[in-house]
Amino acid sequence: MFSSNNQEKKTKVEDFSNVSSSIGRGTSVEGNVETVGNIRIEGNVKGNVTCKAKTVLGESSYIEGIVAAQNAEIAGEIQGSIEVSELLILRPTAVIHGDIITNKLVVESGATFNGSCRMGVTISEITFENESRPITTRPAELSEESEESEGATSEESEESESRSV
Repeated sequence: MFSSNNQEKKTKVEDFSNVSSSIGRGTSVEGNVETVGNIRIEGNVKGNVTCKAKTVLGESSYIEGIVAAQNAEIAGEIQGSIEVSELLILRPTAVIHGDIITNKLVVESGATFNGSCRMGVTISEITFENESRPITTRPAELSEESEESEGATSEESEESESRSV
């Protein structure tokens, strides 16, 4: 009775995974881009790109925001972070100014990367902005640190906030 509903949702997602979208060279988008299927971007995006399948950024692409995908192949420029749950490939023309979180990373000779990188990190299911779950899960060591800081008293929190201001 309940399993049929889950199967319907899964079938719908699988149907969309075969769909490919593209933003062509010379096209500019301001706002977030979200897709269940594959996407290829050759133009400019000022906003986040969230893809539940594969994202390909061509040589002429420029992204100013977060790129989150299951798999990604980057040949363009990104000003922002990248979160990939499986494999991230940086092509020789790739220029990244931001942090990378991925399970596996391939950096081809010539690619430029300025930021920090965390590999082998488990990333939860990629969700869209209007969905309630976060895009990534935190590594165990970071979760423990945040739990400790959450356990601080309100006086300690106020004191640390006043020092940082």
